[in-house]
Amino acid sequence: MRATWAEVDPAAIAHNVSTLARVVAPAEVCVVVKADGYGHGAVETAEVALTAGASRLAVALTEEGAALRAAGIDAPILLLSEPPTSDAATVVAERLEPTVYTEAGIAALAAATTEAPGPNLPVHLKVDTGMYRVGCAPGDAVRLAKEITADARLELASVWTHLAVADAPDDPFTAVQVGRYRDALTTLDDAGIEVPLRHVANSAGAIAHPDSRFDMVRCGIAVYGVPPSAPLVGTVELQPALRLVSSVSHLKVVPAGSAISYGRRYTVERPSHIATVPIGYADGVRRALSATGGEVLVGGRRRPIAGTVTMDQLMVDLGDEESVSVGDEVVLIGRQGDAEITAAEWADRLDTIGYEIVCGIGSRVPRRWTGSGA
Repeated sequence: MRATWAEVDPAAIAHNVSTLARVVAPAEVCVVVKADGYGHGAVETAEVALTAGASRLAVALTEEGAALRAAGIDAPILLLSEPPTSDAATVVAERLEPTVYTEAGIAALAAATTEAPGPNLPVHLKVDTGMYRVGCAPGDAVRLAKEITADARLELASVWTHLAVADAPDDPFTAVQVGRYRDALTTLDDAGIEVPLRHVANSAGAIAHPDSRFDMVRCGIAVYGVPPSAPLVGTVELQPALRLVSSVSHLKVVPAGSAISYGRRYTVERPSHIATVPIGYADGVRRALSATGGEVLVGGRRRPIAGTVTMDQLMVDLGDEESVSVGDEVVLIGRQGDAEITAAEWADRLDTIGYEIVCGIGSRVPRRWTGSGA
């Protein structure tokens, strides 16, 4: 078995959820577990999060919600986008709570509800306040809400929106979006439509924009201990939940002047010990990481990635270090001794965001949960 894996600490997830719940109280916390819990494991994250204080879950796809139901999770599950009309029957059967923003979507769900016994289907109306991804125009909110409330098979569960720049705390557009959302709520109230649940904030909004919290926040990346952006590092005490680990599979000493890996872009200036590590870009270690100063931890010390990351392996320059042996632990993300490399550091080096780093860890990297987290 290849000695590469990702360790996930449920105690860290529990800490993050309970911390966020305290910060945003009295708002509820909905934990986003789409994309297999941002690469951490959706079912396990959901179970820990619900025990730690989350009241709801959210996913992107119908099949993600169905997988949670198959695992025995009974909490409310929000679908963050309107499901395809072909998914309507499954949404109803699995008791998922879909987002809607089109007449066709509402009609398909209503029709599917007719064919299934049980309570009314809660649906969540999304208003686009400036993200311009999905959602109805604010001017259409009353009309669509009336279509929902007029149908005895459906129940208007919430009206919500999504923030585009909440991770940039000084950007005034977040206030613009919150203002547009409040205006939409006013028009709904004037039309006599009751909105039971209001939610706007993602992780960044929940942390940095108290006026966006309303009745509920939808926290994703912060649950996993990754700051939503560099300006928000340290604003809330988050604990990274994931540690990406491999081991030394081969060692050799190369002479001064040797060029390592594809493209021969990394040259050692003195005789050096080179360790091979069985993890590569097929596992989520981006090929460009070596060119931007990427490092790993070996023996509690930072060591540079030597040359281009390959599909299944990478090399590490140990310099004149002779104490490293085949089988020794190599940490790519996480703590080893007093040293630590974070997903946020990778993101900085790769000019991206922490979300992409943790979500990009490949499916062939097994996840190992380290305890109960209860």
